[in-house]
Amino acid sequence: MKKVKDFLWEKNMNVNELIEKFGSLGYQSTELFEAHKVVLKMKRSGAKIFLTFTSNMVTSGLRGLFAQLCKFKFPDILVTTSGSIEEDLMKSLGSDFEIINFNPDDNSLHEKGENRVGNLLIRNEDYMRFEDKIGELLLNIYRKKKRISSSELLYEIGVQLDDENSILYQAAKNNIPIYCPGIADSSLGFHLYQFQQKNPDFVVDTILDMRRITEDLSFDEKKGLISLGGSISKHYAVFAALLSGGFDYAVYLTTSHPSSGSMSGATTSEAKSWGKLKDDAEAATVVGDVTINFPLMISAVLDNLFSEGILGDGKS
Repeated sequence: MKKVKDFLWEKNMNVNELIEKFGSLGYQSTELFEAHKVVLKMKRSGAKIFLTFTSNMVTSGLRGLFAQLCKFKFPDILVTTSGSIEEDLMKSLGSDFEIINFNPDDNSLHEKGENRVGNLLIRNEDYMRFEDKIGELLLNIYRKKKRISSSELLYEIGVQLDDENSILYQAAKNNIPIYCPGIADSSLGFHLYQFQQKNPDFVVDTILDMRRITEDLSFDEKKGLISLGGSISKHYAVFAALLSGGFDYAVYLTTSHPSSGSMSGATTSEAKSWGKLKDDAEAATVVGDVTINFPLMISAVLDNLFSEGILGDGKS
C-alpha cells in the first residue's frame, strides 16, 4: 500500500518531478498523477486517442496547447462544441480576449458591448470580425461542395487558415478530424443558417459524421479518451466507443460531480455500466480546474514521450 509522503520543494524541480511527487501527496494531486500514468499508457500502447473539450477551454489559453498537441499528432480525433470553432477562428483573425475578474459590473459590460466568460472578456467587435470572415470561408466551401458533414466543413475551414496556434489549422494540416455534433449551437450555427437562406442547397449533415466516427472505430484496436469538461463532446466520444467495444483507457478532467446525474459529472465507473469503458479499462478522474490540471498533466506526459522518442516535434 502506498504511503503519504511530505511534499518538499527542490531547487530547479521540473514538471515531471512535480507530478511524480503528486503521486504520494494525496487527494486530487494523486488522481492527477494517476491520470498522467493512464495517458502515458494509452499513447505507448498505440491506442487511437480522442481528445474532447468544451468551448470555454478555447476561450482560455488552452487553445494554443490543443493546437500544439495536434501539431505533435498526439490525438487522433477531436470532439468539441461549436463555440470552440468560432473562438478559435476569432483568435486566428487577431482577436485578443482579456482577463478581468469574476465579479465585474455585468450591466456595464453589456452596455459597452463586452461579454464575460468567467473572468475572460470577449468584445462584440470580435464577433463582427468573425462574421465578416465566416461568410467568405463558407462561400469558398460552397463552390466546392454543396452537401458536407460538419467534420468536412471544419477541415475545409482549417485549410484556409494560416495560424500555427489554431486548432482548425493544425487539425486540418495533420489530418485529425474534428467532430462537432452541436454545430448549430453558437454564432457559427446562426451564420450557417443565414448562409443557407441565401443558398438553400447548402447542407451541413451531422448524421454523416455519426457514420464516419462509428465506421472509423474497430473492436480490434485500442482506444483512449481524454475528456476535458463534459457536455455533448464527451458523450459523442463515449457513445461512438460503445459501438466498438468501449474505451481501453480514459481520463476525465472536470469540475462537475456525479450527484446531479449529468454527463459532465458522470464517472469512469458509471461509464463501465453502459459499456462505454471496458470492464478492465484503466481510468482516472480528476476534479478541478482544467486550466490548472491539464497543462500540468500533459506537460509531464509530453516530457516522457519526447524523451522516449514516441513523439516528434511536428516539423515533418
